[in-house]
Amino acid sequence: MITPKDFCSALKKRGFTFLSGVPCSLFTNILNYIYTDEEITYIPASREDAALGIASGAALCGQKGGILIQNSGLGNIINGLTSFNLIYHLPLLMIITWRGFEGKDAPEHLIMGAKMTDFLDLLNIPYRILSASNYEESLNFAINSMEKEHKPVALILKEGVVG
Repeated sequence: MITPKDFCSALKKRGFTFLSGVPCSLFTNILNYIYTDEEITYIPASREDAALGIASGAALCGQKGGILIQNSGLGNIINGLTSFNLIYHLPLLMIITWRGFEGKDAPEHLIMGAKMTDFLDLLNIPYRILSASNYEESLNFAINSMEKEHKPVALILKEGVVG
């Protein structure tokens, strides 16, 4: 298990100090840490598309922007991704919780849990599934992909990986 401090330190080490997002219970420990870290700016959003817009604005201003969203919110940002980030080659780190993983969650999470990676593949968005043993490598993959391909990259966070 990755500690929230180690995870956030890894983000900061790679220049990610501006985040926006919509809360998910799987982000509880990360958000509790972020609120105490004066080096990270976090702007809460009421919808995932608003978080995408906020972080994209930061990216346009030269910051490495990122969003924290639940996978159900991926459905809410597809239009923003396809009509802005992907056509204008605006990179963004998307940290997405994997609700409904392996069909184990509340019923409203099961379909998106089963189809999330299909949506990312359909949009040609690179992604990695985070684990305690690969998070540094996955963050490096995300940075390299963002810099090389100039588009959003997703890191998928399952329950219990950051605690």
